[in-house]
Amino acid sequence: MSSTSTRTEQIIQTHAELIVNVVAACHNPDQRDKLQPVLEAGETYGQLKLVGAIRRILAGERETSLLQGLDEDDAVIVEAILRGLQDPQTLPDPNAQPDPSAAAPGLAHMVHAAAHGSTEALEMLGHMAEQMAPVGGDMARLGGIMRRLVNGERDADELCKGMSASGESLVVSILEELGRMEAH
Repeated sequence: MSSTSTRTEQIIQTHAELIVNVVAACHNPDQRDKLQPVLEAGETYGQLKLVGAIRRILAGERETSLLQGLDEDDAVIVEAILRGLQDPQTLPDPNAQPDPSAAAPGLAHMVHAAAHGSTEALEMLGHMAEQMAPVGGDMARLGGIMRRLVNGERDADELCKGMSASGESLVVSILEELGRMEAH
């Protein structure tokens, strides 16, 4: 499996609940009230283009022009919603947990690059943190510790406060990968 498809799968799984809820709201307008707070939170956290595309989908648009102006991650989410509307079998399982071990090396490399002056990596981490915040739970907590990781904090107990076992596993995997990179 290529790293691009792995990354795409991670994005979809991270946003599985949103994707499934948008598709459900398209099929059943009574579900839209449940989605409103999520969309409003997305707007608050600067996800204006993604929320705008979702609102257009909720209004009945299904064209690929919805992808114009979206960054790569947002485009993956919108494409997953559109696929789910056409074929519900393609919808992700909102109860499945992303594989922490698959995400750790990529995140660690971005943290390492940002810590060593890569403005591109720093911008990518900032964007990821913004996207993680409205998701809540471990994703929001992980987004909240990105800057601390870039600044060199490596205390797993401090970084994992409030996380589930799965979130802790991801942070520990990132720290282990960073340790290997920093040893060389």
